[in-house]
Amino acid sequence: MGAIPGLNGPMAIAIAVPLTYTLTPLAAISFLVGIMKGSTVGGAIPSILLNTPGTPDAVVTALDGYPLARKGKPLKALKMALYSSITGDTLSDIVLFTVAAPLALVALKMGPVEMTAVMLLAFAVITGMIGDSMIKGVIAVFLGILFSAVGLDPENATPRLTFDSIELFDGLEITAVAIGILAVGQVLTALEELRGGYQSSVVPGFSGAKADRRISWAEYKECLPTMLRGGVIGTLIGALPGIGSSAAAVMSYTAAKRGAKPGEKFGEGELKGIAAAEAANSSVSGANLIPLLALGIPGNVGAAMLVGAFIIQGITPGPLMFSEQGQLIYGLFGAMVMANICNFFAGNLGLRVFAYVTRIPPTIVMPVVMLLCLSGVYLSTNSLFTVGLMVGFGVLGYVLRKTGYPFLPLIIGFILGPMFEFSLTQTLVLANGEIEYFLGKPIAIGLAVCALIVVWRLGFSNRKVADHLKD
Repeated sequence: MGAIPGLNGPMAIAIAVPLTYTLTPLAAISFLVGIMKGSTVGGAIPSILLNTPGTPDAVVTALDGYPLARKGKPLKALKMALYSSITGDTLSDIVLFTVAAPLALVALKMGPVEMTAVMLLAFAVITGMIGDSMIKGVIAVFLGILFSAVGLDPENATPRLTFDSIELFDGLEITAVAIGILAVGQVLTALEELRGGYQSSVVPGFSGAKADRRISWAEYKECLPTMLRGGVIGTLIGALPGIGSSAAAVMSYTAAKRGAKPGEKFGEGELKGIAAAEAANSSVSGANLIPLLALGIPGNVGAAMLVGAFIIQGITPGPLMFSEQGQLIYGLFGAMVMANICNFFAGNLGLRVFAYVTRIPPTIVMPVVMLLCLSGVYLSTNSLFTVGLMVGFGVLGYVLRKTGYPFLPLIIGFILGPMFEFSLTQTLVLANGEIEYFLGKPIAIGLAVCALIVVWRLGFSNRKVADHLKD
């Protein structure tokens, strides 16, 4: 899915979620994690061969990958992207394995006041980092929380926003919301862009020289420090909700370019440029699960889709998983390691085949994706009403894209809405209208202050960027 321009990992996960209904929780989550990791690697294929990124985080890869492909070394560029992706991803997974459990222990000591503050901080970071307007991000978050309120009130079982429709008493189906906004919205956008016709791109030829078709140990060793630096950058960024792998790739590439040695020509087919970008954007995959498993807060759209899969399996992500679902957690860790190994072998064996996947016309791909969306939602719910909801949210996703509103805050607001409402309600009950109660919660006060600082700083920064663009 990552190798086909216009599709991406979160979209693939959203389509695949209905396929996991009959699987065990470990098999279901492992399946989706494998898609997430594989699509990240696949995004580099069209970026290198066609100068058309398969996923947004592979944009930076094209800066050096495509020039190297035009020199007759596309297979060398593809293998560098593969090896650096696996290296960065493995580093990120190791950090996840060692950090998630201690963070969960800390999270278990946090009460509803602290959890409310944590979610407020997450909303602040997400709305500030995604898109070019914090106001639009805030509107998207509150829209997601509003959609999550549809159904029965968890306290009094009073219908809310159901408009006397029995189908809405259980709330909005997460698969309809996710698939509609992510997949159907993207399909509608892509079909609009195809009005001018589709021109098939030509994949560069593969060089016959052995050195141009492989990465030697010396080349890998020379790029290893760049990969590790990119892995660290991607891990740090991935652990923060909302920033995303595209920012990690840009920061890693910039750092590598600043530290370039004489003779290294970034932007003209430099292997270190590919290594920096791919190691960083792939390392975000594992790090995004740190806030998800430790706090129950998804770090990006892919992690948000995993939250939906957990909920479908009857599991609530968060620190209690380590005590209640220990076998699932460590089984998931093992699956992540296996996914990296599978990526290595599948990539080495199938790069030539995957390269030609990029030549499938969007006029064929998009209708097939739409069919998968319709059938997947119907088979998972046996309800045409849910299919109608999916189409409605697809139109909403299209409108969000056309008007510049980010859809990630909306999805995360929808998923975290019930948790936020529950924690906020508990906080208000405990406080009982007394402001003095919060003075005894220094951690919550600190997190709330951080949220205000993030809103002010990022909002001011975005406003400066907008004013600069107008000038």
